[in-house]
Amino acid sequence: MSRFFFNDRKQMVNDAIEGVIISSRFRNLTRLDTDPAIRVVVRKDWKKSKVAIISGGGSGHEPAHVGFVGKGMLTAAVCGDLFASPSVEAVLNAIVAVTGDRGCLLIVKNYTGDRLNFGLAAERAKKHGLKVEMVIVGDDISLPDNKQPRGIAGTVLVHKIAGFAAEQGKSLSDVRDIAQLACDNIASMGVAMQTCNLPGQDGEEGRIKGGQVELGLGIHGEPGANTVNSQNSHEIVASLVKCLREKTGTQARLAVLINNLGATSALEMALLTKELVHSELKDQINYLIGPAALVTALDMKGFSLSAIALNDIFIEALQAEVETVGWQPMVKLEPLSMQKHSVIRAATQAKASENTAVKALVTSITHTLIGQENALNALDAKVGDGDTGSTFAQGARDIAQLNEDDKLPLNDTAALLELIGERLAMVMGGSSGVLMSIFFTASGQKFAKKQPLADALLFGLEQMKRYGGADLGDRTLIDALQPALEALKDGSLNAAVKAAQEGANATAQMQKANAGRSSYVNSDNLKGVKDPGAVAIAEVFAGLTLSK
Repeated sequence: MSRFFFNDRKQMVNDAIEGVIISSRFRNLTRLDTDPAIRVVVRKDWKKSKVAIISGGGSGHEPAHVGFVGKGMLTAAVCGDLFASPSVEAVLNAIVAVTGDRGCLLIVKNYTGDRLNFGLAAERAKKHGLKVEMVIVGDDISLPDNKQPRGIAGTVLVHKIAGFAAEQGKSLSDVRDIAQLACDNIASMGVAMQTCNLPGQDGEEGRIKGGQVELGLGIHGEPGANTVNSQNSHEIVASLVKCLREKTGTQARLAVLINNLGATSALEMALLTKELVHSELKDQINYLIGPAALVTALDMKGFSLSAIALNDIFIEALQAEVETVGWQPMVKLEPLSMQKHSVIRAATQAKASENTAVKALVTSITHTLIGQENALNALDAKVGDGDTGSTFAQGARDIAQLNEDDKLPLNDTAALLELIGERLAMVMGGSSGVLMSIFFTASGQKFAKKQPLADALLFGLEQMKRYGGADLGDRTLIDALQPALEALKDGSLNAAVKAAQEGANATAQMQKANAGRSSYVNSDNLKGVKDPGAVAIAEVFAGLTLSK
C-alpha cells in the first residue's frame, strides 16, 4: 500500500506548491500563470532591479526549492515532477519572467537532467538578450572517484550566499564568483537506515537491512558508498565527520548544516546534533544550521551533514535575515549552558522501628503482588499493554526488601505510609507508580493528623481520584479499592475482601474504560475481562485474611 497522503498523483506537486504559497507567513510568493506543466514559483515583490537567483529541480526535496524563494535567497524556483528535472521550457520561462538588466544566476545540482535542461534554457535565454550565468553544485563527497559528484543538501548554502550577494546589489559576475567559491568550500555526506518510497507505489522491503545503515546514498535513494552494520548514533556521526575532515581539512572554521532527509524524528535529530558537537569536529565548528529538514528525500529515514569552510563574507551571508519559509537561521555554537541548582529531595526522614503485626501485613501485601505478576500481565495483555503485573511487582519487591532488611518505620503508621508513597514514585514507574504514591502519601499525611486509618486511606483514595481523573465505574482499580475501603471503615475485613472481589468482578461487565490504557480499547475486547488493577486490589485484600 502507498505510504503517502494525496488525492491525484498527477496533481500532487501542483497541490503541494499551492499549499506552500497560501501558507507562507511572508505572503511573498506567487506562481507563474502559464501552461500547467510549467511550475515556477517567484517572488511577488520582485522588481528586477538586482541579479535574479534561480534554482530548482525535481520535487520531493521539500522545502527545497520553493521554500527558499524570498528576499535574501532565491528569486524563483522551477519545480519538476517527483525526482524529475523541470523541462527546458519551464526553466526558460522562469528566466524570462524574473531577469532584468542585471542578469540572473542559475544554481543547479549536479545531475545530468538538471545540467542539460538548465544549461539549454540558459543558452536560449541568451538569444533573447538576457545575461545568464550558471554554477553547478557537487557537494557530495561520498564517492570520491566520481568525476560528477552529486548536488545534495549543501546546495542550500549556495542559495543563501548567492542570494545575499545579489541582495547587496553586486554584479552578476561577482554573484557568480561568490557562489562558485561557496561550491568549492562545501562538503556533504548523508546516511540512512531506510531509503525513500514513491507515492502511488506499494511499500516494499528496502535494500537496507535491519540493523544497518547506508553511507553516502543520494537524495533520490541512489546507492551509497558502503553499508555499515550499526545504527549507533556516535559511530555513524564519527564516520561522516571523518570524511568531512578529510575534505575540509583540520584547520578550517566551519558552519555545519544538519539536514533531516525526511523521516527522522526530532528527538533523533537533536541527539545527532549532540554527537556532532562532541565529535572530532568540535573544535572547528563555529556555527550550526539546523537540525532541520532543508533538502529532504521524501520519507527517507536518514540525515546528512554539510560543512562549509568559512570566511568573513560567508559568515555575513549566512547570518543575514531572509524572508523564506524554509531557511533555518544559523546560530553560533556555544558551550552547553548549565544553571546551578540545589536538588530538593522529598525524602522521608523516618527511623526504622519494629512491629511484628505490621511487618506481617506488609509481607502479605508485597508477596501477593509479586506472586500475581504473571497472571496480572496476562490479563492486562488482553486490554492494555501487558505490564500491570510487572509494574505492581516492581514496587512490591522494593518495599519487601526494605521490610526484610528492617528499614521500615513499622511502628509509625503515618511515616510508613509516606515512605511507601515516596518509594513507589521512584521505583514503580509509569502513571500507576505516581497514582499509588499519591494514595499512600496523602493517606500518611491524613493519619498523621490523628485520623482513623480507614478515613486516612479513603482520603488518599480521594486524592488519587482527584489527580488521576478516574472514579468509580471507570473500570480501574478504584472499582475494587473504594468499596473495600468503605467496608473496612465499618470495621469488617471480611466485608472488605468481599467488596473488593465483587468490585473486581463487576469490571468484567463494564463496556467502556474511561481511564488508563484500556480506554483506547474497543468495547468488544473488554467484555468479560476483569480490570487487572482491580484484580490486584482484590487479591491483596484476600491475602490479608489468609495471613491473619
